[in-house]
Amino acid sequence: MISLDLARRLKEAGLPWTPRDGDRFFIPDRDLDDRTFAISEMVVTLRTVPDGRQIAFNGAVEWALDAIMQREVIWLPSEPQLRRLLGPAFVGLMLTDDGYRCDARLGGTVRGFVAERAADAYGLAVLAGLSSSAAFS
Repeated sequence: MISLDLARRLKEAGLPWTPRDGDRFFIPDRDLDDRTFAISEMVVTLRTVPDGRQIAFNGAVEWALDAIMQREVIWLPSEPQLRRLLGPAFVGLMLTDDGYRCDARLGGTVRGFVAERAADAYGLAVLAGLSSSAAFS
C-alpha cells in the first residue's frame, strides 16, 4: 500500500478513480487517518468468542457513518493498479540499496523514482506523469 501522503498528492494532482470492489481508501480529517477501508459487497469482521476467534460475515454495518461521498475519501491504489496506470510508460522496477526504483518514460525521457517501498516508487512515477506537461509517452 502506498503512503497516505503520496495518496493525498495523487488525488490533488487529479488521479482519476472509478471505485471497484477491493479498492482501499482512507477518510481524512475525521480522526480516521490511521484506518483503511476496503470497498466490498460483503463485510467480514473478527469476533472473540469463548471458543476462540470467529470470522463473521455481515450484510450490513450499523455505524455512525453509513455513507460518504467519494470526493471526501482518498484512494490508496495498489502496486498493480499503479503499474497499470503507468501503462507503456513503465520501463522497469529495480531493488536498490535505498528501496526500489521505478523507471518510467515521461515526455520521451526515462526517469527513475526511488522510494522505500515498491508501491511508493510506482506512485511517484504516476505523480510525475500527472504533473508533467508531457505526461506519459
